[in-house]
Amino acid sequence: MSDQPVQIGRAALWMIGAITSFSAMAIAGREVSFALDTFEIMLYRSVVGVCVVAIVLTATGQWHQVSRQRLGSHLIRNAAHFTGQNLWFFAVTAIPLAQVFALEFTSPLWVILISPFLLGERLTRTRSLAALGGFIGILIVARPSPETMNIGVLTAAASAVFFALTNIFTKRLTRVESTGSILLWLTTMQLVMGFLAAGYDGDITLPDLTTLPWLILIGLAGLTAHFCLTNALAVAPATVVVPIDFTRLPLIAVLGMLLYNEPLDIWVFCGAIVIFAANYMNIMDAKQPKQARATCTAR
Repeated sequence: MSDQPVQIGRAALWMIGAITSFSAMAIAGREVSFALDTFEIMLYRSVVGVCVVAIVLTATGQWHQVSRQRLGSHLIRNAAHFTGQNLWFFAVTAIPLAQVFALEFTSPLWVILISPFLLGERLTRTRSLAALGGFIGILIVARPSPETMNIGVLTAAASAVFFALTNIFTKRLTRVESTGSILLWLTTMQLVMGFLAAGYDGDITLPDLTTLPWLILIGLAGLTAHFCLTNALAVAPATVVVPIDFTRLPLIAVLGMLLYNEPLDIWVFCGAIVIFAANYMNIMDAKQPKQARATCTAR
């Protein structure tokens, strides 16, 4: 008897954790944005991240896997991620959450366009069509005009580009580095970046009893989201995982409506469906020569 239903069930459970974590991070980011700027949010998120990663490395005895041989590559990768994450946190405060998530789904399509230059991967006709479809989806979601274009839309779209760069540099590092090493340098380097960026004006707002729980939630959710997503991809193919991940959009749209009175915009859903179809086309194309491996958004 095939174990495919069991694999799908396990993947679905992992994806429930990932979707919950991504949504919690967006809501927590908005809740603390009234007291902290994005640099301060990233600073405290990194503090939580460093503590968690250090505890895990100690508990599993994997400190020996942490390498200092490729600090330059780590720095480039983490600078891209730091930029993308700051843009993302700003976007969740400026535009409806559903719009942020819809534009975020374009990140794998930016990977298609950038990979030939940084990874030497071939840009096939199908991948070109997928990228074009994603661009059409962006236009539907953003509906560029003097009335609809704003800094929130621009930062959300830009964050997807930087997440794509993060994914590309992560792919290069995973060939020679352990996950523990990548996560440790991610959190420690971004801790320094967050401190420098938050303190450039000589004023870093300290957490209080109201913001501290939200900041802890941001730090934990960022780690658990990708832990769950990675495990989902380990037990089921991307063709199963990606459609489940897409349910983040209607969930965050409903949460945005209930918590912040955000309208349910039909055009955001229409554009997101086009973006999803473009992503799925790319996944199916990748399955032709070999088993597909999904590139997940590192946040």
